[in-house]
Amino acid sequence: MKYRFVIVDDHPLFRGALRLALSSPRSNIQIIEAGDLDTAKKLVQEPPDIDLVLLDLSLNGVGGLTGFIALRALEPTLPIAIVSATDDATTIRAALALGASGFISKSYSPEQIKLAVHTILQGGIWSPLNGQEEDELDPEMLDLIRCIRKLTPQQGRVLSMMADGMLNKQIAHELNVSEATIKAHVSAVLYKLGVESRTQAVIRLARLKQEVVPGGQAPMRA
Repeated sequence: MKYRFVIVDDHPLFRGALRLALSSPRSNIQIIEAGDLDTAKKLVQEPPDIDLVLLDLSLNGVGGLTGFIALRALEPTLPIAIVSATDDATTIRAALALGASGFISKSYSPEQIKLAVHTILQGGIWSPLNGQEEDELDPEMLDLIRCIRKLTPQQGRVLSMMADGMLNKQIAHELNVSEATIKAHVSAVLYKLGVESRTQAVIRLARLKQEVVPGGQAPMRA
């Protein structure tokens, strides 16, 4: 069986290193590279289907887990694994709670990366935590994630575009629907996030634009 992977990372050297780790003379894998989120969005929506996305946590211009939310809204059933140097337990738990198929540390050896990818392709969830219970998500973060998980795929797309500063008219044009439909989606998004305005929704989502590092430590650049 042939697999198609998309590696999304703004560092060409790491994309090359990850490609090398996943490739072998006997592997039946096609690897496509994307240096930004917009390219990744186009790739996951075009045939043939993608089997796995390996997504950098902090792309240029896209902070934290908001890039994951945007891709997830486009293809809800597509396995997406976060790949990052920021591999504290809180960040990992947040990614998995949002629906990531795995969390792969950039410090992994090629053998560990292959094992993680194999586990995900077999339908499993890859986590480095091994059942550890420390560093649970704080109630505010957990509530935000639960609210986001309630959004429909189309509402998730609308939220991502709101976060990008797009107006209802622009979102309607992008999604090829009426402006009235977008207004209805925006109202549903605000209700599910428990806020009263677009500004409040974007501010709440911004919590996921920051590295989720426990103890107030300075985040590592992914």
